[in-house]
Amino acid sequence: MLRRRWLILSLGGALAAQLGGLRLALAAGKIEKGVYRVRGEVRVNGVAAREGMDVRAGDVITTGPDGELVFVIGKDAMLVRSNARVEVSGRTGELVAAGLRIVTGAVLSVFSPGARRTITVRTATIGIRGTGVYAEDMRDRAYVCTCYGVADIAAEDDPSVHETVRTEHHDQPRYIYPPGAARRIVRAPVFNHTDAELILLESLVGREPPFVELPDYRPGRY
Repeated sequence: MLRRRWLILSLGGALAAQLGGLRLALAAGKIEKGVYRVRGEVRVNGVAAREGMDVRAGDVITTGPDGELVFVIGKDAMLVRSNARVEVSGRTGELVAAGLRIVTGAVLSVFSPGARRTITVRTATIGIRGTGVYAEDMRDRAYVCTCYGVADIAAEDDPSVHETVRTEHHDQPRYIYPPGAARRIVRAPVFNHTDAELILLESLVGREPPFVELPDYRPGRY
């Protein structure tokens, strides 16, 4: 408890207040449903997104240059960045996702422990085993950061080109290049996503990311 309070205070200002409120909701066992936050131009199946609406398997999410969407489906939570087209996979109409297909743009996702999900991007398929993942289509390559947990990364066109990544805290980000590249899966830096966003997403589904309990965790590093 003392460590959690220190984490909130060390984040400072408005962010600390926001996360403090989310922790109260977490303590009460509250789990959000559907769309939690909409910013800018966001559409679900061509309809303007609004807070509280459901997102289901089979839905198509698009965001404009100023768009951002945070939503919960089942016990998973996602943050869709701007200029994105994302397809929610699974049995059409169900409030549980089998995964995501990122056609353009980027998504930060947290998945229920033990859940097996699949994220696909232009050059890669990522098999999820209950973890936090940031995936981005970068046109000439894909970027995948397994923020914590385990993910199986494979080239979309050739499953024999693959790597299993196990991380605690953004330890092994990867670029995945298209056919013809000298190396297909390459180590990458951490960028375009933050620990605060992961804490937010996990809080919406009544959890905390495991990295907050690491003895060397420093808020603000990512």
